[in-house]
Amino acid sequence: MAANSGLLAGKTIFITGASRGIGKAIALKAAKDGANIIIAAKTTTPHPKLPGTIYTAAKEVEEAGGKCLPCAVDIRNEVEIQKAMKEAADKFGGIDILVNNASAISLTGTAVTEPKRYDLMMGVNARGTYMCSKFALPYLQKSSNPHILNISPPLNMNPRWFKDHVAYTMAKYGMSMCVLGMSEEFKPLSIAVNALWPRTAIYTAAMEMLGGGSEVANQCRKPEIMSDAAYVMLTKKSSEYTGNFAIDDEVLRNAGVTDLDQYAWVPGSTLLPDFFLDGEDPHQIRQQMEEKGAKPAFGGGSKTAASGPAQTFSAIEGLLSEDLVSSMNGVFQFNLTGPEEGVWFIDLKTGSGKLGQGEAPGGASCTMTLDSEDFVKMFKGELKAVSAFMSGKLKIQGDMALAMKLEKLMNKMDRSKL
Repeated sequence: MAANSGLLAGKTIFITGASRGIGKAIALKAAKDGANIIIAAKTTTPHPKLPGTIYTAAKEVEEAGGKCLPCAVDIRNEVEIQKAMKEAADKFGGIDILVNNASAISLTGTAVTEPKRYDLMMGVNARGTYMCSKFALPYLQKSSNPHILNISPPLNMNPRWFKDHVAYTMAKYGMSMCVLGMSEEFKPLSIAVNALWPRTAIYTAAMEMLGGGSEVANQCRKPEIMSDAAYVMLTKKSSEYTGNFAIDDEVLRNAGVTDLDQYAWVPGSTLLPDFFLDGEDPHQIRQQMEEKGAKPAFGGGSKTAASGPAQTFSAIEGLLSEDLVSSMNGVFQFNLTGPEEGVWFIDLKTGSGKLGQGEAPGGASCTMTLDSEDFVKMFKGELKAVSAFMSGKLKIQGDMALAMKLEKLMNKMDRSKL
């Protein structure tokens, strides 16, 4: 792997979202030089599904040879950002490098992206990156070789990277737009602002969340390819290297690293390409994951957007009202199988109703399991719910009386929109 040169010894590096994954890998790489690391993340107690807290990451940093200050920070909160940066500067004498790694992701279409999920992605990715950069600025100006590094993709306006998850792409590109603008704005201050993105999928908790699972680990690279590339970038002269949208393996090749197979979980395997790069297609990425037995949580809906479950739920959403809630008084959960596999819910019990992806919050009154294509046919009127149930195509658990009311909801729909 890319050798440590010692150039980060004594440097203070503020890394957001560094309790696990790529952020932690960058922290450990710099720690081998004897750098001072600020682990700025929200995770203070163990997550039931995701490993690592700011304290376990801090322990690893110190074991690797660095000094560490774990800070509980929600980067959507500017007060918490400023407090953590002041603590870092007071403890280590300043801040030399900011790595904007923290990111929120939800690869969902417009119809089913809830406002709170949209706000989370915008708040963490775009706003959080901007505010961290803003409040780091006074400290970076005092550094001899100041850098800001955003873990974000090249700006690619091809619609294919927007159509299935507009909100996420907007939020992630917000990080990249910070690079585009701030690299020019801070150039007179000799503060480097660059972006780094992986060529291939990196096997982290994020990949697990996207439905990759262990089935696709052998198509991924390790986080260390990103940390090695970040190390190369952060040790360059800030006055000469700025405004770059770098790709991990290109950075390493240019630095003389010829053996990239060492970063693969399974050397010699076919690697899964990452998003946002020219020459790739999100549906090909999905297909490659599915061939290995994974269940990717992206890209499926757009192939049949005109008639798929997402379009059906979008039409249902237009019917939600207090009157409908009053007449139905129940919560449905749909466990869809087949080509558009997924879990959805319709809450017709509270307020004016709501729907979304995932299990019904608080539990469902009635759970229906059926093939996604049959689900669409039912709402189009091409398949009767009773017939589907009697033939075994539809399985119902819970309130059967509520299930019978579903026919009323179907009859209210404008089927020309389905």
